[in-house]
Amino acid sequence: MTQTIAFLISSNVCPGHPDAGHYALEFTREFEALEGPCKEAGFILKAVVWDDPALNPDEYAAMIVGPTWDYPLKQDLFLETLARFERHCPVFNPAKLVRWNLDKYYLQDLAERGVKTVPTLWADHADEATISAAFNTLGSDTLVVKPRVGAGAWRQAKIKRGEALPAPEALPPAQCMIQPFLPAIATEGEYTYLYFGGEFSHALVKRPKAGDYRVQGEHGGQEEKIEPSTDDLAVAKKALDAACTHLGLSSILYARVDLARGLDGELALMELEMIEPYLYPLEGPGMGVIFARALARLLDEALTNA
Repeated sequence: MTQTIAFLISSNVCPGHPDAGHYALEFTREFEALEGPCKEAGFILKAVVWDDPALNPDEYAAMIVGPTWDYPLKQDLFLETLARFERHCPVFNPAKLVRWNLDKYYLQDLAERGVKTVPTLWADHADEATISAAFNTLGSDTLVVKPRVGAGAWRQAKIKRGEALPAPEALPPAQCMIQPFLPAIATEGEYTYLYFGGEFSHALVKRPKAGDYRVQGEHGGQEEKIEPSTDDLAVAKKALDAACTHLGLSSILYARVDLARGLDGELALMELEMIEPYLYPLEGPGMGVIFARALARLLDEALTNA
């Protein structure tokens, strides 16, 4: 029996939206990669805007949090909406995972479970006194300051010791995280590993454009598919398994593990993206089959436990 699954998106990824641009292209590529394999597995994916008042969760067998990339600006509404949807049908990834993963303080939870992470200071404000002290605390002359809630390098800044701070509107607006800048990101790149239902799909290395440190495509970053080593995969899987244990989940429909070479020469977790990260379908042409297989398994599990 064919089941219709809502694939939640934000309005700004819809082709034709005035703010779509790069996001619309990424959404189109990703949806096309998932739609065919899901249909073969008995699922009809229907892209719907997550905050559309007319959206009725009772019309769907389940809901998948797709590229809802405006959520940082509507955080409370986003979480409330997912929790409401879950009262009607299974949601993947579930609301409790989204709530935890939305705030990058989750990295501290994973560090406490033995996952190697980038050294991080957590602060209430990205002010001059806090940043000045962080240079000495972290032992680095260059820092990266990021919002605890944000995406796509939004209001993120790279700051060198002795330089004036960027304008307030270029810094995190509230709680933030401060990390040493990792030179390896500009030379070696940042590694990304994609998993569906705990099963490895594909990996790539992302490199920034010359003179930049941001690896996202909208900032000029480039990607290249790689075949990761067994040891590197073990580092990525350890982070994913730790998240499952922390949240009490058997597995997670989709997860993107981002690693970078730390100042000590070892790979460390940059981010564990589980609120619909971009899945890099061009580098993983077979990912739709793995995704559909994971969706079927998790949906069966959810219905069995209902």
